[in-house]
Amino acid sequence: MATPVSVTSSSTNTATPVQSKDDKPVSVAAKAKAELNASIVQASLSVSISSANDPMSVVLKTALTGINEALKSDFGDNAIQNAMSQDNTPEGTAGRIVSLSTGFFEAYKQQHPGEDEGALLTKFMDTIKKGMDQGFKEARDVLQGLNVLNGDIASNIDKTYELVQKGYADFVAAHTPKADDAAATATSTTTATATAKATDKAAA
Repeated sequence: MATPVSVTSSSTNTATPVQSKDDKPVSVAAKAKAELNASIVQASLSVSISSANDPMSVVLKTALTGINEALKSDFGDNAIQNAMSQDNTPEGTAGRIVSLSTGFFEAYKQQHPGEDEGALLTKFMDTIKKGMDQGFKEARDVLQGLNVLNGDIASNIDKTYELVQKGYADFVAAHTPKADDAAATATSTTTATATAKATDKAAA
């Protein structure tokens, strides 16, 4: 009967290189990769457990990850850092997705100087919406794989998505120049010009 191999290293064995089955030392890189794989497995199990218990956190993380990817070309990796303290209701989740993603608009404008603000707003919103849609799709896929995408969870995700869309629409409305304001500005400019001409004519 073979003697079991202990996984606990004693102080005597600490400096001994790890041996492969053909007695060749295992490289540091190979050992590190094995440890990384073990960490990934453990992390995956933790994510699966937490995902089943708190599906809205999955929605938030995947949505922000999708938006991060969409903004990567302009702002680099991890443009949005996920908040640790979370209100994982549909309202809280949607609010964070909207505020964290739209918060980059001013910086986005600075990276595209001289471009029409209305066109920039449309381009920016298209970018973050694409990332958000991808994030929600991935969240649904994860939760579907865990067999928890049903009942209240499914309806909460749908509600969150609707609230994000509404939040984006409100943001666009707040940042789109109003036609009345533009018309008033044009009228004011025309009136001022006409007044100046009349004054000059009277003086002549």
